[in-house]
Amino acid sequence: MKKLTLTLSLLTISAFLFFQFTPKDINDQFFKTNLRITIQDDLGNIQEGARVTLYSSNEDYRKGENPVTEPQMTDDKGRVTFKDLEPTVYHVYAEKGKMNNNNLGVKTDTLVAKKLNKVAIVIQ
Repeated sequence: MKKLTLTLSLLTISAFLFFQFTPKDINDQFFKTNLRITIQDDLGNIQEGARVTLYSSNEDYRKGENPVTEPQMTDDKGRVTFKDLEPTVYHVYAEKGKMNNNNLGVKTDTLVAKKLNKVAIVIQ
């Protein structure tokens, strides 16, 4: 019985010390700011194999220069996920064949830090 009490005491002390001295910004280590984009056509059909590029400014978006990361291709659910981003506004260019999102929604809201942000983009 004494061993059990001693073991429980040591576990309690260890847990207290762990939480007491764990950095308060531990979320910075585990949760990143990510952006999941779903591409669909104007009828709402998901678009597998669409190429998606992120830009940090409207000027770069319009010129097609200086993407934030390498472009990604959508999966079978029409999605791409850009990881470890800054919590800011991004401009999105999506294309598949002759379809793209020119003259449609191209700008995200400011991303929420340390969350998986989700956006749907329509191409036609």
